Amino acid sequence: MRLLFIRFSAIGDIVLASAAFRCAKQQLPGVEIHLLTKRSMKAVTEANPYIDQFHYFDSDLAATIEELKGYSFDYIVDLHKNLRSFRIRLALGVPVLAYNKLSVEKFLLTKFQVNRMPDRHISLRSVDALAPLGVVYDGKGLDHFIPAGTQVSGLFPEGYVALVIGASYATKKLPLESLKQLVKLIPHPIVLIGGPEEKVEGAEIAALDPDRILNTCGMYSLHESAALVRDARLVISHDTGMLYIACAFEKNVIAIWGATSPALQVEPFMPENSKTRVFQAIVPNLTCQPCSNFGTKTCPKGHFNCMKQQDLPAIARQVGEMWQPA
Repeated sequence: MRLLFIRFSAIGDIVLASAAFRCAKQQLPGVEIHLLTKRSMKAVTEANPYIDQFHYFDSDLAATIEELKGYSFDYIVDLHKNLRSFRIRLALGVPVLAYNKLSVEKFLLTKFQVNRMPDRHISLRSVDALAPLGVVYDGKGLDHFIPAGTQVSGLFPEGYVALVIGASYATKKLPLESLKQLVKLIPHPIVLIGGPEEKVEGAEIAALDPDRILNTCGMYSLHESAALVRDARLVISHDTGMLYIACAFEKNVIAIWGATSPALQVEPFMPENSKTRVFQAIVPNLTCQPCSNFGTKTCPKGHFNCMKQQDLPAIARQVGEMWQPA
């Protein structure tokens, strides 16, 4: 049997889909797993041992379809469900298994605050797509694999807090001043993690205490940043890819929620019976959360209470508790 999984992006969404790749590979004898994703997402899965062959989409969908026609897929497993994936499905003409995207339920929740979301995490819904093949969730959580030899050493031998300061959208991240206040409340070594776009902010935060705060934003590859998360004592992150990579390594995590929320069924996902500690930092009783349009540069309401009213001392207290051995 040959399966084509489609999940174009983004980092967090691909990691959240990782249980489906693993369960299919381990439960279907002789199965051959193919994955179609964006070329920019190559590093997210290239070391995944459960995927046999990769296909990368750049900008020419017609060329991608022609490439895929060279394989005899038994099923397409559509874990993205957008116009591109529908075009591929129509062009290949093979049976399709697709996850429940809950588009109507998300619309009701974000536009009208009417919660009809089922109590079913997106990672479980990804595995549910494979139910017609007899595949079930194995309870082992998420996966992320770092190529052998990837190492970032010499950072705070006594341990450190990994603080992921970036996010895909401005409305999903703490303002700079709040991040500065937070690091002042944490007495432990801190490694700031982010991309090139966070480099300047990271430098400003690290300047508050250069001996205790290290800015790595824009310095390392995805693999190296993932290694920093893997080796941390605990991880603080906005709703971004590194949050779910931290879950894959079963790190104690503090998830800071702004425009999005756990109500969207994307909360940190750990293996069953895990002793890992998870704290959801979320401002209570906000009628505008999750946001009606979280992919923006500014709060549509103008107040940005979901981040500006975060209880930073409570987050710092959680850091203190998680820093100690269980």
